[in-house]
Amino acid sequence: MRRNLLFFLFFLVTSTLLYSQTGKPRVPHKENIPTANKAGAFIDVNVPPYPESSYSITQLVKDVLISSGTNTCVTPSVTNVKITPNHAVSNADRSWGYFHKGTTNFPFKDGIVLSTGKARRTGNGPEGNLGDDNGGGTDSDLAQVIGGTGTLADAVLLEFDFVPTTSQIKFNYILASEEYYGGFPCDYADAFAILLRPTAGGPYQNMAILPGGAGPVSVTNIHPAIPGGCAAVNEQYFGGYNTTNIETNFEGRTVPLTATATVVAGQEYHFKMVIADYTPYTFPDHIYDSAVFLEGGSFNIGVELLDPSGATLPSDINVCDNVPQVITASVSDPNLLYKWFLNGVAIPGATTNTVTAVQPGIYTIEVSVPGNPCPGKASIEIHGGTTPQAQDATLLLCATPDITTFDLTNAMPSISPTPGAVFKFYANQADAIAQNTNNIQNILNYNGTDGQILYTVVSNGGFCSKLIELKLLKETTPIAGVKSSRIKVCPGESVTLTAEGGVTYQWVNFPGTGNTQTVTLHQTTTFTVYAVGAKGCRSLNPATIRVEVTPEITSPLKDVEMCLGDRVVLDAGAGPNYKYLWSTGASTQTITVDSWGVYTVEVDNGFCKKIFTAKVGGAATPFVTAINYESAKKTVTIIAENPSMNNTPSTLEYSINNGITWQDSNIFTNLLDNTNYTVQVRRVGTHCVGAFDFYTLQINNIITPNDDGVNDVLDLKELIGFKNFTGSVFDRYGVEMFRFSKEKPVWDGTVGGKKLSTATYWYKFNFEYPKSKVQMNWSGWIMLKNRE
Repeated sequence: MRRNLLFFLFFLVTSTLLYSQTGKPRVPHKENIPTANKAGAFIDVNVPPYPESSYSITQLVKDVLISSGTNTCVTPSVTNVKITPNHAVSNADRSWGYFHKGTTNFPFKDGIVLSTGKARRTGNGPEGNLGDDNGGGTDSDLAQVIGGTGTLADAVLLEFDFVPTTSQIKFNYILASEEYYGGFPCDYADAFAILLRPTAGGPYQNMAILPGGAGPVSVTNIHPAIPGGCAAVNEQYFGGYNTTNIETNFEGRTVPLTATATVVAGQEYHFKMVIADYTPYTFPDHIYDSAVFLEGGSFNIGVELLDPSGATLPSDINVCDNVPQVITASVSDPNLLYKWFLNGVAIPGATTNTVTAVQPGIYTIEVSVPGNPCPGKASIEIHGGTTPQAQDATLLLCATPDITTFDLTNAMPSISPTPGAVFKFYANQADAIAQNTNNIQNILNYNGTDGQILYTVVSNGGFCSKLIELKLLKETTPIAGVKSSRIKVCPGESVTLTAEGGVTYQWVNFPGTGNTQTVTLHQTTTFTVYAVGAKGCRSLNPATIRVEVTPEITSPLKDVEMCLGDRVVLDAGAGPNYKYLWSTGASTQTITVDSWGVYTVEVDNGFCKKIFTAKVGGAATPFVTAINYESAKKTVTIIAENPSMNNTPSTLEYSINNGITWQDSNIFTNLLDNTNYTVQVRRVGTHCVGAFDFYTLQINNIITPNDDGVNDVLDLKELIGFKNFTGSVFDRYGVEMFRFSKEKPVWDGTVGGKKLSTATYWYKFNFEYPKSKVQMNWSGWIMLKNRE
């Protein structure tokens, strides 16, 4: 009690002297700072729930602080771990230990803490002011680095030797201090340094330096503006005063900082971190503690993997569509050995510090120092995926009184044909790029506007995605209408259809998109058309119109033939409401005509009229083509041709007495010899008659070739004037005895100059009448009597 009182009196006097010298109070009244200034959640330090709280300093360095990827040989590369003061792990008031963020938002999950006071009081809740003597003293290396002439006290040193397998080491840390109070940052800062040098000798380099040559890490070099005191210095590195977001039992702290140093892989280095209370005067300052928090796993003395920009790659990355990834080891030294592996299998030829990954898998590099059996290792896992096919698209909303919002799912097929593609729609491009949760939720009825652009992320359901634009178009659904120039027409007439209600039109019955169509009709037809808006919206229902075609007027009237003297009936045919007007002036359905000519009739059904024409022409008459006369039987057979008339079958009748009597048979008997007959052929019931004259030449049936001048020869000289005259004489066996011709029209009963024996012979001859071309066929027998 007495000792404490004497210390207080001494401090008070000294403080008054300091005030008079500096003009700024170095008042030791921090114990009077209201506890409310240190409210909020605090980190855990050296508390039993964490096994690491009972770790030795060597364990903390090797198993908590140092990281080297998958390197299982890290432990042999770290030696001579030492803490000063060398408090036992069981010492509750030791100046070092293990911290864990607990339930706070402290930037580091866990790590090592070094304090100029008692480590446990750096966290674990509001314990008032920190002002402890940790039993530590000074450090000449620290004094040399800061170049100060004051007094160092309560120094805590962490030291160890290590062999890196990388060309750069680094770790993360935070400096916290009670000096962040009042105007102290304007003048006073506890001493802090992170020192590194080869164990073989050489000067230390201080790694506790701000980026860009901004000076050392200290309270006086990192603080905000002090009201009534001094301006801000490197304020961007100040983490804040001890309010609810600082999470330690100090008055303030820095943001997380990174210490880096360039090293030679395979060479042993000595690391030394030291923090101490500092005063520029001859007496020690135990009241204002400071601490440094080293992030667990951040001290990397092994290999890191870098991207092409030199940034450190995480433990795994996502790569879509097998895009090649260039991975580079952080160390590049021609004296080191490199070997890459994919899923544990060595990659042929991959023996440099760079590899190009072209497929998913775990890529591992081993960097070996010749003679060192423990290579530095680093691994990265590449997760592969396929980006769905996707392209910009347009979604048209055809608005109706019942449909006013967009169903975005309707756009999905046009955006991406990839099965299983996942869609997220965003109204804001920044949100789409970030792929945050601000995506549109009501995609089935999104209330978008005409011309609005939605940013759509199309993914495979994982990390592979493509950002496209979906343009929303909106127009009122048109209502279609259609008109016709006439709604009732005659067959073969044309109408003009006119559609309305749209910009273009979709006709069901026609090609083309215009609003008019002209069509010739032969039957009643219903026409259909949809109206289409400027943006493509089609009317929900089509417009229709029915154009009636009256029944076609038909007539059986046709061309006919008749012979002079005949009469034919022309029939215009019957039909509903038919009225008739013939070219003869008749108004009946039929007329009877008796002369050749062209006859027309106009048929009127009350709506349409149609004219029909019939030609009445002369009919071809029957004509005789051949006559077969058998003189012995006095019989003639008439062969006639009956040309078709009006495509109507007809029969013939025959007469040989100038039409006095007619018979159906074409055979006439009992004809008289040497008589001129007129053969007539007539179509039954008409005046169509063909005629032919022939003469029944009497040929003597007996010849006696005895030169008495009576019946000596068969003489056909009267026939040689006819065309195609031919004939022959045959014996009873059909053997030709003689052949008639124009040069030999007479037979004298001989063959080759020899007389034939008495017998009956047969003759046959024919000729053609020159005018009528009728073929006359004549046959008979003759008795030859020869007397020797």
